[in-house]
Amino acid sequence: MKAKVIRIAILFLTTVFFSSCAHRMVGTWTVQRFETMSPGQQGVSFSNIGTMQFTGNGKGVKNLNYSVLGVSHNDQIPFTWEWSNAKYVTIKSEGSDLSKTWIIMTDKKKFQKWKSTDGSNNVHILELKK
Repeated sequence: MKAKVIRIAILFLTTVFFSSCAHRMVGTWTVQRFETMSPGQQGVSFSNIGTMQFTGNGKGVKNLNYSVLGVSHNDQIPFTWEWSNAKYVTIKSEGSDLSKTWIIMTDKKKFQKWKSTDGSNNVHILELKK
């Protein structure tokens, strides 16, 4: 009886330990908003364009679909990701508009808001919801 209680306690503690080690980004996130804007011009905003799945090994899969001026964009390119000091997240995905280092503006368990530039005065905002 005592051995059974000890085994159950060890199983419980192991489960708690490993579940608390997962990074908050691990899981599937809905891309609630993707916005691009240039200074002095009206921005373009897209809502609910797909999902991004982040895995615990620093990899992920995108499933994004949106259209700009009649041109469809379908981004299903795998990516790698790296979280730095709770200030930055870097997405690496060849040929993807999301492949860059993002500044973390809002960091919550179920909501993320990131901001970045594309090197030519265009600001991008990405909002993710779990």
